[in-house]
Amino acid sequence: MAQMIIKSFEELEALKGQEIGKSDYHIITQEQINLFAEATMDHQWIHTDPEKAKKESPFGNTIAHGYLTVSLLAFLWEQIVEVQNIKLQVNYGIESLKFNQAVLVDSKVRLVAKVVDVKNLRGTTKANIGVVMEIEGSKKPAFEGEIVFLYHFN
Repeated sequence: MAQMIIKSFEELEALKGQEIGKSDYHIITQEQINLFAEATMDHQWIHTDPEKAKKESPFGNTIAHGYLTVSLLAFLWEQIVEVQNIKLQVNYGIESLKFNQAVLVDSKVRLVAKVVDVKNLRGTTKANIGVVMEIEGSKKPAFEGEIVFLYHFN
């Protein structure tokens, strides 16, 4: 369940410059990593071979695909904000994204979100959201960046 409900351009615009919440922690399991490898056809051993990774990886274990962590954005965003009174929501883009640290298997990650900018583009709301994926127990985040949503409010 989302921590905040937004129903209009004006409500979203009023949050500009503010951190608006943190998602729950999500555990990245080996099963999830393997399913992502199947879906993307990226079977690099550093992700999918726990035995080899324990012996040969500089991380000492398997790690999540960077794009797996990015793919969790929508799921974790919806824990922070529920946008209501819309006809359509579109994932419009990523303005910037930097991977800072690998996410080891069985790590817990969560999303921290901040409203960076909100614009009215002829009736379509363009929302730039600053995102940081924190790793429980780590000072460095998995990634940080800025994602962009388009909302078509009623």
